Amino acid sequence: MKLALTTLVVPDYDAGIAFFVDTLDFDLIEDSDLGSGKRWVVVGGADGGRLLIAKATTETQTAAIGNQTGGRVGFFAHTDDFAGTQARLVDAGILLHAQPRHESYGTVAVFSDPFGNRWDLIEPKEPAQ
Repeated sequence: MKLALTTLVVPDYDAGIAFFVDTLDFDLIEDSDLGSGKRWVVVGGADGGRLLIAKATTETQTAAIGNQTGGRVGFFAHTDDFAGTQARLVDAGILLHAQPRHESYGTVAVFSDPFGNRWDLIEPKEPAQ
């Protein structure tokens, strides 16, 4: 068994697609109309790490936007060009919470997506296996 998808609740499907595809450069894997305003939207990479972008439809779901992991970093994006990816995020107006730091596993910086979720941007020291 393997983890296939993680749901991320957003206020709007198209805003989610715009950020994850246009800003983070994820692939739009699927965008299917399920009727009644509901869509099945999957973004991620060809080698895994996929998010199901779900539009909030209740007050409880709306209240969870941006705090789905209780304020902790809950999502991790790897890059092989930290400086280039960081520059692209800053150019897109994405807030970095601190200067990048060098850890035993690689270079890392915390940023928030436009919905308030915290992410680690990581350039691993060793390529992913």
